[in-house]
Amino acid sequence: MAGGPAPAPAWIRALALVTCAVAAIAIAGPGADAATPPALGTATALATAPPALGTATARATDPAALGVRAAALIEASTGQALYGTSANARLPIASTTKLMTALVTFHHARLGTMFAAPPYYASPAEVQIGLEPGERMSVRDLLTAMLLPSANDAAEDLAYNVGRRSVARFVSMMNARARELRLGHTHYATPIGLDTPGNYSSADDLVTLARYLLRTEPFFKAVVAKPRAVLRTGSHVRVVVNRNDLVARYSWVHGVKTGHTLQAGYVLVASGTRNGMTLIGAVLGAASEAGCDAAALTLLNYGFANYKLRTPVRAGQLFARPAVSGRPGVHARLIAASSYTSVFSRRGRITLHVNAPARLTGPLPRDAVVGSVAVRADHRVVARIPLLLAAQLPKVRPKTSLESVVVLSVTLSGLLVAAGAALGLTMFWRRWHRDNAPRDHGSLKPR
Repeated sequence: MAGGPAPAPAWIRALALVTCAVAAIAIAGPGADAATPPALGTATALATAPPALGTATARATDPAALGVRAAALIEASTGQALYGTSANARLPIASTTKLMTALVTFHHARLGTMFAAPPYYASPAEVQIGLEPGERMSVRDLLTAMLLPSANDAAEDLAYNVGRRSVARFVSMMNARARELRLGHTHYATPIGLDTPGNYSSADDLVTLARYLLRTEPFFKAVVAKPRAVLRTGSHVRVVVNRNDLVARYSWVHGVKTGHTLQAGYVLVASGTRNGMTLIGAVLGAASEAGCDAAALTLLNYGFANYKLRTPVRAGQLFARPAVSGRPGVHARLIAASSYTSVFSRRGRITLHVNAPARLTGPLPRDAVVGSVAVRADHRVVARIPLLLAAQLPKVRPKTSLESVVVLSVTLSGLLVAAGAALGLTMFWRRWHRDNAPRDHGSLKPR
């Protein structure tokens, strides 16, 4: 007695299942996007400050013990204030007044112009280069004589001629310029700096004015850094020496101006550069020239020992690579919109915290703002820099209706082929089993 058809072997059933599965995958279409990179959280630390300086290097005299009436210290490139004591007090400033005399002259006279000296009746204690009435000297040499040895007759010569034969008019020009620069604690009554009612400034205004001159007047910057100079115009050649002797004693000091009167005491605006950072300091009211020099050096050394100029973020720097929706394996580039340079404590910690999406969807234009990077100094946010898209992000093009019909047609065809193949395999097995199964002929009876 014949039994029912034997079940298909396991390998036949597995082949049929795989064929159907392939058809099902074809219908489902492409797989999902590649794994998305982790989101860029705001706590990602990307940079830290260098280790603190060693004890011997960092040790600097406390500026509070300077022994002066007022002081101020700034970093030149940023203008950041690093130290101040009575920095806005209005005090007599002696010959540092001539900083403004120089600035007004730069804006109203050419260096090669020749001026005839007016009569100037100086007291025996005043510094002069001995100009005779009517003696002709270039603006270049007059400025040099005024800035290095602090010659009063040179300052009077410039004020008289730039003021169109009126020193009073020139002083008005000085005050107008002070207002333009927003020197709120400054007023001038003389172009020289002799003790005169109404002639005063502050430590903060002095460093601000010196910074402006150093940044905008190349001739000024070059002259105040010289230990000595030769004046070749006038009735005879003169050699002048810089009264700021720190310039000759220290290679890293390059200015700026001294001053001294009975009321002002000793005054010095000094600047110096180390390791790419320039500091400008002012000390007012020291009791002696040596004490004034020591106070200025202490102030500058304090700044260099405790602060450092750093650029933790640079324009164009890559900070994030978010995935792009609809484009597996493609990542956008987010770059810093601008650089950020600042003065940081040498003992502080600087961290960068990136806030940007993990995935972007086009269309987005180039330079679109899509995030930011926060600069933190000792857990305090000091700046936020926008992150820009480095290249245009086009919109993902959707499939057209014709493409969909073709894909659907191919998919359905694949499914029919797979189903037909599975059915054919099953029928083949059943026929083979029928043709090759043993037959039952029953019992043979003799006739």
